[in-house]
Amino acid sequence: MAPQDKNTPPPLPEPLRVAVADSHTHLDMQEGTVEEALAKAASVGVTTVVQVGCDLAGSRWAADTAAAHDAVHATVALHPNEAPRIVLGDPDGWSRQGAREPGGDAALDAALDAIDALAALPHVRGVGETGLDYFRTGPDGMAAQERSFRAHIEIAKRHDKALVIHDREAHDDVLRILREEGAPERTVFHCYSGDAAMAEICAEAGYFMSFAGNVTFKNAQPLRDALAVAPPELVLVETDAPFLTPAPYRGRANAPYLIPVTLRAMAEVKGLTEDALATAVAANTARAFGY
Repeated sequence: MAPQDKNTPPPLPEPLRVAVADSHTHLDMQEGTVEEALAKAASVGVTTVVQVGCDLAGSRWAADTAAAHDAVHATVALHPNEAPRIVLGDPDGWSRQGAREPGGDAALDAALDAIDALAALPHVRGVGETGLDYFRTGPDGMAAQERSFRAHIEIAKRHDKALVIHDREAHDDVLRILREEGAPERTVFHCYSGDAAMAEICAEAGYFMSFAGNVTFKNAQPLRDALAVAPPELVLVETDAPFLTPAPYRGRANAPYLIPVTLRAMAEVKGLTEDALATAVAANTARAFGY
């Protein structure tokens, strides 16, 4: 049998019996309308999504979309890779805005002020995704990234919103900065990527750990080991759609309706029934994002 065409959406999974939330998605990067995505997700028991901002335009879109849909909650932020682009410029136009001139620290401050204003809105439930990314940003961009991360932590605390962390190949520094600044009461490690030892540190601090479709990948045993030790009351599930589509659909576009595939794989790792994990995850997501 020929492999499914990469452009064919994966089939609808069997619906969950206990409704859950997708704690981290990017509807603005997915095919089709928001209404279609929400209806498809709801049909399999994914009744709530957290729409995550990565830049100023995306954060405004997230806030507007959450205001228009009861099933959507927004988070707003400058992604860790966005901060250096604002400060140093983006000659290659790698981001959605295309090529940009360097704006320096003043441009970063102005963008952070705009995020701060959005974070005050009632339908904005979190500040993120922010953090550190040493995979895409070289040493020249680290200062801007760290300054932006510290500012986002302060914004989240001042507005009493969840902090949503993007941590790519930067575990030690992310944990250190959270200690130095004092983490917000509700802190979520999106697309958790640490090992079991780090999961114990996060659990000790009361940080939520959100697992994405990559927990199903063959080479992801360290992630499964981390999930195994993560306390059930601190575990969330997410798509990070359109990215990180769970096996066996890796390489095709992800969407919130595929949450059941990841949740079932997680339940197996944790030795819990699907319903027990779904019940925990639903309560945890509501607690993390204060809805």
